[in-house]
Amino acid sequence: METESFEALVARAIDDLPTEFKARLENVDIVVEDWPTRWQLRQARLRHPGQLLGLYQGVPQTRRGRGYGLVLPDKISIFQKPIEAQCRFGDDIAAKIEEVVRHEIAHHFGLDEGALRRIDGDRRRKK
Repeated sequence: METESFEALVARAIDDLPTEFKARLENVDIVVEDWPTRWQLRQARLRHPGQLLGLYQGVPQTRRGRGYGLVLPDKISIFQKPIEAQCRFGDDIAAKIEEVVRHEIAHHFGLDEGALRRIDGDRRRKK
């Protein structure tokens, strides 16, 4: 998939977020990268670049105190090649992008991997 098409799917996933979440995404830079770097893999405690679909780097909103300010934007990286490698069709890619964008934004709002796994498990059981 062309980078521009992939970026458009990421933009659509962001646009489709509920308004109350989009309103709280100030000072967050969301970027598309081909593959994670070695440093990003180490930060995520992973070895294989195909395992990392997205990465939140920043200070979650739940950890910000009154003195928090004048800082660089938080960064959410969405990794195109690993997502494409896990998906077979364009619709699968769009759905996976939406899932990864929501997952990384959840980290921005302070949810850790354990909480996200519990939420995902609850959601799957309800289906």
